[in-house]
Amino acid sequence: MARWEGNTRGRLERAALDLFTEQGYDRTTVAQIAKRANLTERSFYRWFPDKREVLFGGGEELQERFVAAIEAAPAGADPLAMLMAAFATAPEVIRPREFLRERSAVIAANPPLHERELIKVASLSEALVAALARRGHDPRAARLATDAGMAIFRHAGQRWMADEHADHARLLSDSAADLLAVLTPNAVPGGANAGPHLGLPGTEQG
Repeated sequence: MARWEGNTRGRLERAALDLFTEQGYDRTTVAQIAKRANLTERSFYRWFPDKREVLFGGGEELQERFVAAIEAAPAGADPLAMLMAAFATAPEVIRPREFLRERSAVIAANPPLHERELIKVASLSEALVAALARRGHDPRAARLATDAGMAIFRHAGQRWMADEHADHARLLSDSAADLLAVLTPNAVPGGANAGPHLGLPGTEQG
């Protein structure tokens, strides 16, 4: 994560989050963020249209990475398997745990930011559905797989933020198994076929 910590965008994001936490989102200005980062307001606006978007930086990069992973998936892979492979690349671009925990707290305390978060998630979902459709999957199957995949990704992400030593790939597998258990409550726990149904590597061993 050292590369992220040292770049201009990262400095602005860190400064903004510190100020949002210290004095509140509404009371923080772009000028204050730029000053805290030891940058100019012009530098700020090169990266973000407004202070709200500081909390959502990197979303485009994450979306591009996921879409690229879907496009590079082997022919014949099922849609959820494509999504799981894409989600496994997330640690390469997502922010450090501490940053994400503080960001979540700021968003939770500000309803307009929570609304923006939902819009961003919806936009990501639409991009994934479209990517799956371009790979030849039925749009309805692509939609259902994306809804399930995003639930898995969100659940794994929450657990990853809470545990400094957790492995993201393992949490994806565990979260997928949790979803399968909800969908098939009468299935034998840890059955040999549970993992492959969700397209997760490493789950075949139960």
